[in-house]
Amino acid sequence: MVRRKNTVSSLAASGVTVAFGGFKALTDVTMSITSGAVHGLIGPNGAGKTTMVNTLTGFQAPTAGTVSLAGKDVSRLPPHKLRREGVARTFQAGRLFTGLDVFDNLAVTGVGLGHSRSSSEAEALRLLDWMGVAHLAERPAAGLPYTDERRVGIARALMFAPEFLLLDEPAAGMSEAEAADLASLIRRIAKELGTGVLLIEHNVGLVLSVSHHVYVLDAGQIIEEGDVDVILASQAVRDAYLGADQEAA
Repeated sequence: MVRRKNTVSSLAASGVTVAFGGFKALTDVTMSITSGAVHGLIGPNGAGKTTMVNTLTGFQAPTAGTVSLAGKDVSRLPPHKLRREGVARTFQAGRLFTGLDVFDNLAVTGVGLGHSRSSSEAEALRLLDWMGVAHLAERPAAGLPYTDERRVGIARALMFAPEFLLLDEPAAGMSEAEAADLASLIRRIAKELGTGVLLIEHNVGLVLSVSHHVYVLDAGQIIEEGDVDVILASQAVRDAYLGADQEAA
């Protein structure tokens, strides 16, 4: 299976603002993801997490500020070109090719990235085996259980070892045991593949259990960042989540 070279790179947002008319979904957000490490992005509903992911992966151009990859401004690069540059993502909805089986979902992704069919098929087999889901290779994507659909979405995003992988709510709907398995996989992606991971999750416990550095968004702004101890000790973080709970109540 393809693995990244042992080099350190970064995917960064600097002063990013995203406005939709008069509404600012993000305001002056600065954050950085480094290769080989797991970063978390948490915050209450409506905080701007998905907008941040969309901006980092080319699905949303910033109104102000820049997104850079290894120091190069990629703020206006479309998603398919950014993917070829090494920035991959998953979606809250699986978005698998439902007319294909699992193996072909991965292989066609490799071809779309510019690799030959034979090398894409070989990489698909190696990757499915590395993830421990080789038994799913011939299963139709349309009939997969929810958790397997999420695993295949991650496998497809990992084709040919992207520099960065952004996971948008990968544990949604998972049991505690399934989330624990996902945590193990995320650690392996960073350690064994050298890929920088940004984990966006409502399951705060999962994020804190795997992340080296965590960013907390609230109302489109970073209100805290740091390691797990910093996040757990932050009054601003507690206030953000408590406020969300009170509104929901």
